[in-house]
Amino acid sequence: MILYFDYCQENETIAFAVNEFSNYLSAIGNTFTTIHNLENKEDVSKGIKMVFCLEEKTSFLEDSYEICIKKEGGYVKASNPRSILLAVYAILRKIGFRFLTPTKNGTKVPKNVKEEDIFMEMKQTASFPHRGVCIEGSESIENVLDFIDWLPKVGYNSFFVQFLEPFTFLNRWYDHINNPLIEKENRSKEFYQECYKKIEREVKRRSLILHTVGHGWTAKALGYPAEGWTVVDTEPTEEIRPLLAEEKGVRKLNGRVPLNTNLCYSNKVAQERFAEGVISYIKTNPGADYVHIWLADDMNHMCECENCRDVAPSDHYVQLLNLIDEKMEEENLDAHLVFLLYQELLYAPIKERLKNQDRFTLMFAPITRTFLKSYPKERKEVPLPEYKRNQMNLPIGIDEYLMYLQTWQDGFKGDSFVYDYPLGRSHYGDLGYVGISKIIAEDIHHLSDIGLNGYISCQELRAAFPNSMPNYVMGHLLFDKTLTYEEIEEEYFKGAYGTEWKLALDYVHAISRYSNCDYFNGKGPRIQETLHQNFTLLFEQAKKFQPEIKKTYEKLKDIKTESETVVFFWKLLVYYTEYAKLLGEGLMHLSEGKNEEADSVYAKFCKLVRQNELEFQPYLDVYRLVEIGVCFAGFKRP
Repeated sequence: MILYFDYCQENETIAFAVNEFSNYLSAIGNTFTTIHNLENKEDVSKGIKMVFCLEEKTSFLEDSYEICIKKEGGYVKASNPRSILLAVYAILRKIGFRFLTPTKNGTKVPKNVKEEDIFMEMKQTASFPHRGVCIEGSESIENVLDFIDWLPKVGYNSFFVQFLEPFTFLNRWYDHINNPLIEKENRSKEFYQECYKKIEREVKRRSLILHTVGHGWTAKALGYPAEGWTVVDTEPTEEIRPLLAEEKGVRKLNGRVPLNTNLCYSNKVAQERFAEGVISYIKTNPGADYVHIWLADDMNHMCECENCRDVAPSDHYVQLLNLIDEKMEEENLDAHLVFLLYQELLYAPIKERLKNQDRFTLMFAPITRTFLKSYPKERKEVPLPEYKRNQMNLPIGIDEYLMYLQTWQDGFKGDSFVYDYPLGRSHYGDLGYVGISKIIAEDIHHLSDIGLNGYISCQELRAAFPNSMPNYVMGHLLFDKTLTYEEIEEEYFKGAYGTEWKLALDYVHAISRYSNCDYFNGKGPRIQETLHQNFTLLFEQAKKFQPEIKKTYEKLKDIKTESETVVFFWKLLVYYTEYAKLLGEGLMHLSEGKNEEADSVYAKFCKLVRQNELEFQPYLDVYRLVEIGVCFAGFKRP
């Protein structure tokens, strides 16, 4: 069958979408032939003319599309260029493509596609306008670009590049922190600068929504680099010192980390320097769609001076946000600003209110929440502790977090989303990824019930071990919340593991059943008898399944007709069985209080993941895994 494509070639994203469509169809074989740059004089009687166009009324944020492909012709009509790309991937998924991980070998190409499979009618509007991922952990530039490429394939529309520049996350990889078996690469400043340009270029090529910064404004206001949690050796100058938060009568850098240091927010010079830093950034970064305005990344370091101590931190925060908004109005700048409910800022302002609510989006960040339960359909009212300056304790329970959110929502009626962390730390504790995937699904199903318009996941991009199910569930459900977890799970496992998918599914279910993501994330006492029993069963399940997993992989890799993608997923699962067995054994000893035995096993475990990192690099973030195991779970650093 010949498909004639008619589209606006001047729009980069539409042209990219049509090229993607053409390239993936060519991967099927000889079923479809595509011809671009259709002219009116051409004879299309032997094929189908397909028109790609925008709706009369377009939208920057809301994604919707209509697909109609029949024998007599077809069209893809969408609310913006990004939605045409989303529609193309929806067509490909309908005819059997599966985009299972953000890597080339994670794309499952369908077999035996017939001409009539292209005929379809579909109309979709995304369930939530905010559907994104924020960079964390340790990544190569290839990891980042592959992930950006994958985002619209599974329904996302946004990417968040933290900090003024994402140096920290790239540098962790190229310096190979936490993996002494790989030699440090010593990349130049120019290399990193080129990486930042590539990231923005690929985001914009797909018309994804670009979120930027967040942490770093306090460091910038003080004249320090704002590229990460950098420790500085020099003392602040006497000019700078009055701008610092006063704590116990002293103004100093918090732990010598400017990024973690709050300002004296009653100080007009500090306010101006903070606001001018934001204005300067917006002027020089016109590609940033949503600019996040956050304070220091450490709690219990708010200013105690006589002008600050009686003002709620959120009141000073709103004053600062209003000042930035005023300056943006004066400069005619139109970037959108995101404010953060996090640490002390969970407490809503007492007196101040945002004057221009349309400029702002509320971001709810329950960083210490449990991942053993999801957001409820209905809130449960619980009392909140009285705010005491620099004596903040963050909650674990969902109900308390949602009450903080409610107090802000009472005074702010604008746009909002949750910024959550299921794949930032907790997923390492759910070894099978089933439990965390179900929590993500239920969270998304209840977002509207708690008044939120979407979800951005703060996470490692290399979070695909044993597979990318959590992100796959997250993306597809954020686009279409009417889907069920069970149907997405079955689709994913059939695509990834082929005819033997039920064995793989049974295995990860067995491993997740006895996992505990909160424990690995440092929540609760280290010695727990019930968890010890569960981790013992986890260890036994890993040993039990290991021979059958290996046997299945050996069988499938010798079948010439088997998909390369399926064979790869089984190869990854074979490596994962040894990983799960060792980590399960380490947790079994740790939860019983046998620290020496636990640390011995954890050392073997770290040796395993370090030795295999280069072969399986896109799937497991060794830097982050080792760090969480030591700093949160409680293992000794090997």
